[in-house]
Amino acid sequence: MPDDRLEVAAGFATERGPRADNQDFGGVHLGSPEEQRLHGVIAAIADGVGGARGGRVAAELAVRSFIDGYLDQKPLSGVAASATAALRGFNRWLHATGRSDPKMEGAAATFTAMILRGREATVVHVGDSRAWHWRDGVLTRLTDDHVLNRPGQDHMLFRAVGIESDVKLDVRVQALEPHDRLLLTTDGAHRALNEGEIGRILGRRASPDADAQAIVQAALAADGQDNATAIVIDVIRTGALDWASLGAQSEALPMPPPPKAGEIVDDWRLERQLADGRHTRLFVARDRQGGDPVVLKFPKPGGLSEADLRAILLREAFIGQHVDSPHLGRTLPVDPARQSRLYNVQPFHEGGTLHGRLSRGEPIPMAEGVRIAACLARAVMALHRQGVVHRDIKPDNVILSPGGGVKLIDLGVARVERVEETGARAPGTPGFVAPEMFAGDSDGEEKTDQFALGVTLYRLFAGEAPWGEVDPDSRLPYERPTPLTRRRPDAPAWLEAAIMRAIAPDPAHRWADVQDLVQALESGGALAVEPPREMSLLERDPVRFWKGVSLILLIALIVSLVLG
Repeated sequence: MPDDRLEVAAGFATERGPRADNQDFGGVHLGSPEEQRLHGVIAAIADGVGGARGGRVAAELAVRSFIDGYLDQKPLSGVAASATAALRGFNRWLHATGRSDPKMEGAAATFTAMILRGREATVVHVGDSRAWHWRDGVLTRLTDDHVLNRPGQDHMLFRAVGIESDVKLDVRVQALEPHDRLLLTTDGAHRALNEGEIGRILGRRASPDADAQAIVQAALAADGQDNATAIVIDVIRTGALDWASLGAQSEALPMPPPPKAGEIVDDWRLERQLADGRHTRLFVARDRQGGDPVVLKFPKPGGLSEADLRAILLREAFIGQHVDSPHLGRTLPVDPARQSRLYNVQPFHEGGTLHGRLSRGEPIPMAEGVRIAACLARAVMALHRQGVVHRDIKPDNVILSPGGGVKLIDLGVARVERVEETGARAPGTPGFVAPEMFAGDSDGEEKTDQFALGVTLYRLFAGEAPWGEVDPDSRLPYERPTPLTRRRPDAPAWLEAAIMRAIAPDPAHRWADVQDLVQALESGGALAVEPPREMSLLERDPVRFWKGVSLILLIALIVSLVLG
């Protein structure tokens, strides 16, 4: 499989020039590999415009606050939405502070940031700093200056961070390829140099640090009269596709009827059919170039519209690459040059479904069940933290590996924040659908996921539903669930209480958050996971025990009388 990690190199340079102080500020946040995968690489530059002290403070805080605020957003909300929310929050604070603190009166800053994630760079911009893209000798400016278009006034800003209570931002997305160069500059750099001179420096392809320094020094040598700052970023390797580009690639792939076992697709040998659902067909496959077995999921045209089938696979691919949990099924990236038709690739996990294990009619030991329950709840919690609602939690979508692994799978009908809904089908499976969904008051949210999880956990321990076997097309008797301990007498009281709360008919009576259910399962599980000891005769059959004791005492009495 291709390496899906984004790899970049960055360089930074700044000089105050003839000014008394430097009111520019810039920064690059690379983060950990996991942070890069979820949020991307962040580069930002700002130029204070509100006076000596206030301008410098505004510029530095704009960059630092933006980076912190962006990293606090949910990655699946989208780069542009997360970046906009992060900067608008700081803008409101700066505008209010500039009106109440004399030391910050009129403080404002230009601001330009680039977020590199997957195979795209998203530019967020206000003011007259600039973002640039260089590829194969061609330099392209990605931003427009927000200055007055009048002779002698082209240095006067009409938009910047802090000027108004709300800030209007320009957003632009640039597709990335390996060997691209990206550049951020303050006006002290690009006003002293024309685009040809900037392009020639970038075309030298020295290190990012060396070329950032060269741009700043060239600006000062050209009689620049302002602070000058430059950030240069080299794209060494692009990462996994993000939502928009993933969707575009999906649209370009044909969707013929699904193949059969034994066929070869894009150098994958389909070894055996794993499942054949309503809308997809799954195969265990192996790359003919080597590697571990994987699962290939193909759409089945005919039952749904082509758009809905594409949406199912696209959602699963996107969520599977962006939500990280050891208890969630993943989706593996595929080299676009290799893929000739629409399908998803997932890791292959040995084992079977929870449904399959329950169908054998053997009760799951209490300690093992509590561990599985906690893992499932953690998987759902990981989805909810990223703004994803699964909408089809059930034993069929839980894989139990021989080594004890637990995976929640099938994200095709999941809801993702800020992603358009598909009309594929009403989400959820009869018997697991919360009453508010059955009544049409909800089409899936965190509390309905919790309900389906609660029903799944009830089945995990009891082997059947809380309401027994009922017509799946009729409304469940939600108000009369059978207490867990009636069907599983060895279930501790805390476990029964935790699960029965999750399946409460009224969403207000369920857990406030799945995280609370996780804590209940893990804290209570510490009391329940001790291996069972063999019960004594007194515990198993006290009547028989005391009869035996009485017989022994009677015999002893008779012996004492005879011998006496």
